[in-house]
Amino acid sequence: MDILTYVLKWSEVILRWGHVLFAILWVGNSFLFNYLDNKLNKKITSKDIDGEGYLMHSGFFYKLTRLKKAPESMYLKHLVIFKWQSYLTFVTGILLLFVIYYYNAGVLMVDKRVLLISPTSAILYSALSMLVSWLIYDFLCKSDLIKNDFLFVSTMLILLTILSFGLTKIFGPKFAFLSVGLIIGSNMFANVFTVIIPNQMNIINSSRRSKKFDMSLSLAAKQRSIHNNYSTFLVLFIMLSGHFSFLVYHKYNWAILVLLGIISGLARHYFNLRGKNIHRLNILLLSIVALIILAVIIFIFKN
Repeated sequence: MDILTYVLKWSEVILRWGHVLFAILWVGNSFLFNYLDNKLNKKITSKDIDGEGYLMHSGFFYKLTRLKKAPESMYLKHLVIFKWQSYLTFVTGILLLFVIYYYNAGVLMVDKRVLLISPTSAILYSALSMLVSWLIYDFLCKSDLIKNDFLFVSTMLILLTILSFGLTKIFGPKFAFLSVGLIIGSNMFANVFTVIIPNQMNIINSSRRSKKFDMSLSLAAKQRSIHNNYSTFLVLFIMLSGHFSFLVYHKYNWAILVLLGIISGLARHYFNLRGKNIHRLNILLLSIVALIILAVIIFIFKN
């Protein structure tokens, strides 16, 4: 083994390790804060407090308060802003993409049985798919479509179907499957980098100047955070898809991926509603039954 190959192997080990670690931290933060927003007691008559609740961890009680206004200036200097988990998950993921797939594009990305293209073209298509997908998603989030949950979600599912099917006609099955996760994960990172964190910094700067902050910034940031929350289950599944060859290399892998997106979204919806003390067990049961039915159909229509 030459020195370059050895260095690349170690780079892959460290990047995979870091990518999983930072993803765990990011997902944990997403689940915790969305759970708290749903779970905090909102029936409070206060001009300053929007919600409050209590937690216990490691033998201690913690009091949580969500404010309608900024805290005192002394606390603004010590704010904990959760962003590096997202940033480092994205950076390690992109570096893995370069070290593993782009470096070996002719073998790991190009499949002559699917489409005869050069490794350079495959890399270009991959990069463009991430960029164009973000631009379309971001545009829809800023359009009036976002005001109608049903239409927005339906549009996202249609786009996911087109994307999943289209990528299987460009790349080999494994990289096509992975590319969907890359696109969704990149959109999640871009939500944090271009909307959530900038809006938060705008609110913090307004608070430091003792100005009333724009609540629409909070709502927009929260909206993108919820989108990330619902995307998490599917992205995690795709991250592990290298172990599911019977799904990845199935003739209808693109349809399986879309259906898994719907099923995982339903499961996530159940837990989000449960956080609001809305118990819709039928939603969780539906997702479980749908997964079983999908598994049976896949077995019947094997390659």
